[in-house]
Formats: sequence, structure tokens, C-alpha cells
Amino acid sequence: MSITALSPATVAIVGLGKIGLPLAVQYARHGWHVIGCDVNPHVVEQINAGRSHVQEEPGLEEAVAKLVQEGRLRATSDTTAAVRQARAVVVIVPVLIDAAHRANFTALDAATRAIARGLQPETLVLYETTLPVGTTAHRLAPLLESESGLQAGSDFWLAYSPERVSSGTIFRDLRLYPKVVGGINLASTEVAAAFYRSVLDTSDIIVMPSTDDAEFVKLIETTYRDVNIALANEFARFADAHGLDVQAAIAAANSQPYSHIHTPSVGVGGHCIPVYPYFLLAGAEEVSEQVDGFAPLLQLPRQARAINDSMATYAVRRLEMALGSLDGQTILILGIAYRGDVRELAFSSAVLLRLALEQRGARVLADDPLFSPEEIQAAGYTPFSPSEAATVSAILLQAAHTAYGSFDFRPFSSCQVVLDGRQAWHRQRSAIEALGIRYLTIGDGSPGRTKQRQLAASRRCEATASRQETTATTHHHSESAL
Repeated sequence: MSITALSPATVAIVGLGKIGLPLAVQYARHGWHVIGCDVNPHVVEQINAGRSHVQEEPGLEEAVAKLVQEGRLRATSDTTAAVRQARAVVVIVPVLIDAAHRANFTALDAATRAIARGLQPETLVLYETTLPVGTTAHRLAPLLESESGLQAGSDFWLAYSPERVSSGTIFRDLRLYPKVVGGINLASTEVAAAFYRSVLDTSDIIVMPSTDDAEFVKLIETTYRDVNIALANEFARFADAHGLDVQAAIAAANSQPYSHIHTPSVGVGGHCIPVYPYFLLAGAEEVSEQVDGFAPLLQLPRQARAINDSMATYAVRRLEMALGSLDGQTILILGIAYRGDVRELAFSSAVLLRLALEQRGARVLADDPLFSPEEIQAAGYTPFSPSEAATVSAILLQAAHTAYGSFDFRPFSSCQVVLDGRQAWHRQRSAIEALGIRYLTIGDGSPGRTKQRQLAASRRCEATASRQETTATTHHHSESAL
């Protein structure tokens, strides 16, 4: 039997967050009856009332209202009951990391047990949550089997397919990006591929040999980005030290088709890039004896993580170089979200910036148009008030929200420096500098140029002193000869 024979088709989506709810809409639009499952009763209530709790996805709110009204989408907090009615189950429950950067499976394990209690024969179970390699086969399959009494690969189909979308562009990404899938066995892979062909607008399905391989795909594509950003940040620091412009150099380098250098910045945030490399690193640590006997595995990703997390401290050091001591100075951070135009705080670089500034005695204010002052305060920041504009010594752009594109610098009469941490204000540079404010970016080369000017001045002083000494010596010899 294949998934195409399941009619009428009902799919349960477990986890209705910023990815799960758009997936529910995508599947319902393609003719599936969707039951969304979430442990948050407020989320369930909102969806059943035809309202979307996810705000930043274009078209999502209207689609939820329409599909709920048509009876093609509903939500429940009873995952087990929903799975009993479904012939396909898609799981998108997050796996987080703890303070020691270890994966925390608590929520996913609980969801898996709830699924298993309602699991019926000839049901497809698909995990889209990003996972450490081996999790589907060696952790989730045994959980499903022990709770359900069914055998993965024979009584029910089990596969893994990583989500590959970004907040704000999910529906576009579902159309454009190939779907990667790998099953616990060949039958599971075939059924999973058939399911995705029935719910996606792309027929580009990349079949991997196993769930392990499919898990590996997501981890290396995410880790690649982290490593690339770290490399760009290293280039930026080199440019700063040598008086060079890293952005101009990167643009020129990337004109060659094999160069794809990313953009340097004050740090990396979000649910993915700062998190998933640790899933990959955990797999390296589990290998007690290296296969090749050469060196520890994954040294580069480990170093990249440290580099990217250090960029907040480096940015603060750039402010110190421009302002002198930050003790008692008021610094305004613009954007506490981890990324521009996304209302999410996960692993935002704003946290590292705030801590680094506070360690140097600065008074830190924060602003973000996507959050209320109460939400900014609850996140651990002191909200900025326009009445405090004249007290601000420096502005640091952390999240390049569209709203900041028309930011008015005129009320900031005491501001000496703007540090554009996301390379977003280069077109406004002239206007900023016309107000007497110094404009800085990571990798603009100004520390190196300052050092070069100081060295040149020092050499001129030494040369002048040397000439004066030579003149005095010559005069002395002349007098002696007389």
C-alpha cells in the first residue's frame, strides 16, 4: 500500500509553531484534512477561532481563517486522538540545547510517546525537526515501537525529512527548495516521497539512503553557513587590523563563481545556526576512537562557533576604540530580535552585546519595533524612551528591521558613533556623518587606518627629531673646528 491510497486523507501535524502552522496550511491547500496538535491551549484556541498566532508569515493569517471556516483545518491538544484518525503524522516539535550545548529531547520524546499511543498500522510518521544524526533510527523508532506495539518499517512507515525553510518566506521556500527525505527502510522512503509529492508544489524530491543521511544533510547545510560567517568575520578582523575594506573585498571576491563569502556581523542568532552545529559536534564526541586515527573530528565547526559568539565582544571593543572608556556611557542597541523583521529572540546576539557592554560599565538601552516596551523589559533589557535620545553616546544596530531603514538620528545630539552591525545603513552613511556622527562597520578598516596614521605621525616625529639632532651635531662640530 502507498500513501496515495489513503483516502479520505487526514494528516496530523504535531507542533503548531512558526513552521508547523504554515505546513498545516500548505497541506490543507493540497486537499488533505489537517489536524494540528499543540500542547499550548491558547494556540489551539486561536487556530480553531480562525486566527493565526504566527504573525510574520505573509498570507498565513488569511489562509488559516479560510481553511478553518471550510473545515479543512482544526487544532487539538489531544495528540493521541488526532493520530488515531490520521494516516500520516508530521512532527515539528523543537529540540533545544541546554547551557552545556547538549540536545534536550524532553518535548520531542513526550510528543513521540503521545503519537505512539494513537498510532495505527499503515500510518506514515515523518519527523521534520532538526535532529542529531541517528536520532530517528536509534531513539525515536524504539520509542514509537515500545509504546505502540508496532514495528517500524513493516507495521508503520517511518522517515525523516528536514525542514529547510526560513521564517517570513516559508511558502516561497516550500516551492523553491528540493525536499530531502530518507526512510527507515525502502518502503518508508517511497511512501514518504509520495506524501511530499502530494502536498508540495515542487516535484524535486532528493532521496537519501537512510534517516541518518537525511539528518546529516540539515546539519551540514546549517553548519556550513556558521563556518562561512565565521570566516567572513575573521576576514573582517584582518581588514580592520590592516586598514582595508572587507565589504569591497568580499564583493570583488564573490564575483568569481566559486567564491560565496557571507557577510561579517556582530554575531549569529536564531533557532538554527547557533544551535545545530552542536548537534553535529555531539556526534563527533560520541566517536571514542577516530576511524582514520588522524585528528579530532569537526575542529573547524567548533572553532567557528567560538568565533561567531566572540563577535559581540569584538563589536564592543570597536566602540571602546572610538569612544574611550564605556563606563557610564549610554549605548542604544537597536533590535533585540535575532534577525531583521522576525519577531523571535532565540539566541539573539543582542544578549551577548548587552552583557559585554554591561561588563564595561555602560548603561544599555534597547529598542525593537516588533516588541512592546514591556516585552523588551521582560527579555532582560532596559527599554529605550525617545526622551532619552540626547543621553545616547553610541547606537549599535543589531537587527536590521525594515523600520530602521528610515531611522531618524537627529534627536541623538550626544551620539558620537553609529556601529552598523548588519551592514544595513551604508546608503545613509553620508547623512549620518553630516550630523557629526562617526559611522562604523565590522571590517571597515578604521582601526588599522588609525594605527597607520599614528605610526606615520610617530615616524615623522622621529624623523624631525633625528634631523634636529643631526643639525645640532653638525653645528657643534663646526664650532669645535673653529
